[in-house]
Amino acid sequence: MTGWTFIACPTGSNAECRTDLRVTQSSRIFHDRDAVVCFESTGGHEWQLWETLKAESVIARQVQPAQVKASARSRGTRAKTDRIDAELIASLFAFRPDAGRRLPTRKLRLHKAFTSKRAKIVEMRKRLLAQIRAHQKLGTAWMFDSVDTDLKARLDCLIRKLENRIRAAICSDDLLAETAGLLRFLHSIGRVASTMLIAEMPELGTITGGQAAALVGLAPVAHDSGTLRGKRDIAAGRRALRHVISQAALVASHHNPSMKAFADRLRTRETAQGHHNGGRSETGQSG
Repeated sequence: MTGWTFIACPTGSNAECRTDLRVTQSSRIFHDRDAVVCFESTGGHEWQLWETLKAESVIARQVQPAQVKASARSRGTRAKTDRIDAELIASLFAFRPDAGRRLPTRKLRLHKAFTSKRAKIVEMRKRLLAQIRAHQKLGTAWMFDSVDTDLKARLDCLIRKLENRIRAAICSDDLLAETAGLLRFLHSIGRVASTMLIAEMPELGTITGGQAAALVGLAPVAHDSGTLRGKRDIAAGRRALRHVISQAALVASHHNPSMKAFADRLRTRETAQGHHNGGRSETGQSG
């Protein structure tokens, strides 16, 4: 298998770029070296490389393409080739040796595959329901009623089957079952939210609340300049998990007394900050 773009970051020396190596070739080259093999996520094609490197006791890290793109922008790099990508990954890991993620366990990878497939089918069902509502407004629902009904029933059946497999996968592993139980103990964290947290955030238990919020993409990003305190926005992060957690937080802000009080304090503070800005726009220009 060829076409891999990755780099080795020997401890205490300059990063080294290697491209277009076979999996067996890469493990042989780096097995006896104090190196970390780093690569981008490529839609699942990197798993074979990752598994082989782990089997050969070679340390490997996966970095998200968004991080590499941000590094390229910071360096003013606009061109894109395998060699350039390798150099960008090398510079990123030389600057941040703790970046990237380790290979998840096999059970956790299977669990994530189930939850990802479920999320995609749920999204398909959402689009179908939106189309059904549009047909009803146009008065053309009768033209597609049987097709839409059959398709919705099929999607519902697939979602139930996947949920059963997800439940069975969690119950078959003591650690996953314990984690799911702890998460479900929290108010507003239900079955879907707990399974998504397990699948999309394996770092749980090793990071702070602020770090978790940043990984999900729910940490407010400041937009301040001088005396202007701009509106905080959220962005990036793990999209599938962010959507689920946002829904759970919305429910909690209405039905969980402590969370409702916390949400009210945030709204009050945001309103007060808006008045403090004196009607000026968020870009710092007078309104």
